[in-house]
Amino acid sequence: MQAAMLQDRYNRRFPYLRLSVTEACNFRCTYCLPDGYKKTAPHNFLSVDEIRNLVRAFAGLGIRKVRLTGGEPTLRADLADIISVIAETPGIETVALTTNGYKLTRSLADYRAAGLSALNVSVDSLIPDRFKAITGHDRLLEVLDGIALAQELGFRAVKINTVLQRGVNDDELPGFLKLIKKRALSVRFIELMRTGDSAAYFAERHLDPAPMISFLATASWAEQERRATDGPARVFRHSDYTGSIGFIAPYSKDFCSTCNRLRISARGGLQLCLFGNDIFDLRRFLAREDTLETMQDRVATLLGLKRETHELTEGKSGRTRHLAMIGG
Repeated sequence: MQAAMLQDRYNRRFPYLRLSVTEACNFRCTYCLPDGYKKTAPHNFLSVDEIRNLVRAFAGLGIRKVRLTGGEPTLRADLADIISVIAETPGIETVALTTNGYKLTRSLADYRAAGLSALNVSVDSLIPDRFKAITGHDRLLEVLDGIALAQELGFRAVKINTVLQRGVNDDELPGFLKLIKKRALSVRFIELMRTGDSAAYFAERHLDPAPMISFLATASWAEQERRATDGPARVFRHSDYTGSIGFIAPYSKDFCSTCNRLRISARGGLQLCLFGNDIFDLRRFLAREDTLETMQDRVATLLGLKRETHELTEGKSGRTRHLAMIGG
């Protein structure tokens, strides 16, 4: 399979694949699964062998970074095996993981040994009672211990994801600034996104991050240049701080112009946009190696259907009922 580079009709290139390995999640975050995860179909998620073939095919199409998401990916008992087969795939340079962090102190060393190179941990509040109210679990200190372990294990990129919510955690910028003063962490404030199940919550809690961005700009924080495989965050640094602050603002103008990632569901469906209406089955190509080139051709063709922008600003969130469906 010859190496190529996926490109859509808007000249956007795609070196970054987000791969969901499960839809299950053990947290009950207010903005995602406030009533907890409800199993609606058999857990026939992609096997390790299917993931090996999938990633091999996408590496042949120019994918260089794979991020493992969920639901909560650490619920997979074979996650270390999944990490290993991806890290061993020729062409893959970065294997990243997004997690709620509840299992890091027990399993992160195994993930690191398997080839994990980058880590994002969800921390929606640094205040224990508030963290519990948001997630349904009193585990903030345990999650923070996992982040500290990640730094001890030598991860070069440890990021904290914080979903910004009006009246919930919109007063916590000073606490996060204190956290990164002497530590090489990158905090990413994520603008709350409307999904099919969260219209009422979104209307109550959505907050535009633009004022926070403006505040940092006036306080001598400088925006950093994006690399080809970076996510969508606008990242800011300050000479007095070891860490950085980033913002993912999907409702901002031209947000989709920098799109560089594709998404695969836990059952092998290609979703061209987080908030698109369609999902395209790729699993039927994954059982045998001699069908992978056919899958590559299929992916390249489907990329021609990718829209220029999402329709979030028009109140349309596509097939995504909640972010645990495909990892945000």
